[in-house]
Amino acid sequence: MLKPLIYRLGANPKRSLKVFLIGLLLFAVGAGAIVYGYFHEAYWQLLGLILLVPAIGLAAIGYLGIFANRFAQVMKRVPPRRANDA
Repeated sequence: MLKPLIYRLGANPKRSLKVFLIGLLLFAVGAGAIVYGYFHEAYWQLLGLILLVPAIGLAAIGYLGIFANRFAQVMKRVPPRRANDA
């Protein structure tokens, strides 16, 4: 049940890295807008907060894909346990 999900999430590591980096860039832009809004106009802070929500989501999805790919590689290398092992 868990193996197919991990293999599906980690099937395309380049795409996962791309999604993660886009999320990270959007997060930086959102954080920058919040800082800019602190010193200038307050609506920049709202724009930054609105931008942080999809940025965190994209970064989390991308990171989960990267992690799933690495974990799938580990699962392939570990031999399966036999039923009579303690």
